[in-house]
Amino acid sequence: MQGALGDIVVLDLSRALAGPHAAQMLGDLGARVIKVEHPGGGDESRGWGPPFVGPDHDISTYFLAANRNKLSITVDLKSAEGKALIERLVRQSDVLIENFRTGVLDRLGFSVERLQELNPRLVVLSITGFGHDGPEGGRPGYDQIAQGEAGLMSLTGPSAQEPYRVGASIADLLAGIHGAYGVAAALYERERTGRGKVVRTSLLAAVTGVHSYHGTAWTVGGKVPAANGNHHASIAPYGAFHCADGMIQIAVANEGQWRKVAALLDIDPEIPKYATNRERFVHRDELIADMEQALAKHDRAHWLTALGELGVPAGAIRSIDEVYAWEQTRSQGLLVEVDHPVLGSIELPGPPLRFDGEPPREHAAPPALGQHNDEVLAWLAERER
Repeated sequence: MQGALGDIVVLDLSRALAGPHAAQMLGDLGARVIKVEHPGGGDESRGWGPPFVGPDHDISTYFLAANRNKLSITVDLKSAEGKALIERLVRQSDVLIENFRTGVLDRLGFSVERLQELNPRLVVLSITGFGHDGPEGGRPGYDQIAQGEAGLMSLTGPSAQEPYRVGASIADLLAGIHGAYGVAAALYERERTGRGKVVRTSLLAAVTGVHSYHGTAWTVGGKVPAANGNHHASIAPYGAFHCADGMIQIAVANEGQWRKVAALLDIDPEIPKYATNRERFVHRDELIADMEQALAKHDRAHWLTALGELGVPAGAIRSIDEVYAWEQTRSQGLLVEVDHPVLGSIELPGPPLRFDGEPPREHAAPPALGQHNDEVLAWLAERER
């Protein structure tokens, strides 16, 4: 198999987004990912839409986003036959991923102790809403709930009085990313110890883990951060500005860049209220007004060219279709073509990593429900021999 994890087998018991995203990341690196789905409909995200595509308009584009490079098998985890099959698969796997509510896997007969008994080398990734323990450890959690509870919504939106959710399901996706990162570390450690371990993360942990300077603003600085709209919480000028035909983004991270922008816009960079980032931030509203008065004289294309020539970071605000039509996006391998069993040749958002010296990988389309039942059973029987 291709990729750094080409000898790794992942048993994916997860559904929705966080767990499937983690499994997809491992699949992108070459792992054989066996996605276990209930025969009565499969992963719940198969029913999430619109949009739905296909001849019968029954294929969820949501499901397509998190399940490339996987094999789908249908298993009833509550039946004796299903449990026996999972035991066989656990013995032949390197990683198991689950995002059930706390205690569900135990009730199905697959506690951590049982999994380790079946396969001492198994790495288990467990993703929960708010953590597996603590006063609210068993609480269910979906992305938007976690965005609110973990403080992200308080940082997002036009003002502190209007909290917004991040447009992407960022809590789920970050939990998946952190989970895959933890699995990679556990697999590396297994090379030394010979034993697997349990890796735990949650939607709460994933969002709190990216508070970064917003977190230290409170824990060290004693200041509760709040939403700043389209402008940075600590740097000025840094944000979205109106010009003659719409909005442009300008990011000024140091004094050299500020002097270039100020000269371009005919603003004196040395007047006291604009002389340092500290002063510019205090007078940010005035600064934005002065900049937008100058920016209104020309359109976005003019300013993007001028700022680019100065080496100042600036950019447009693209719609999703514009991003995927952009040649720079395509040049980075961020679109991949796959052959879907129903849809034929389609393009999917691709993995964000590239490895020097490796040819572009051929990716497999997200599977139909139970598409690989026979293939996986044959593979399993061969492994057991």
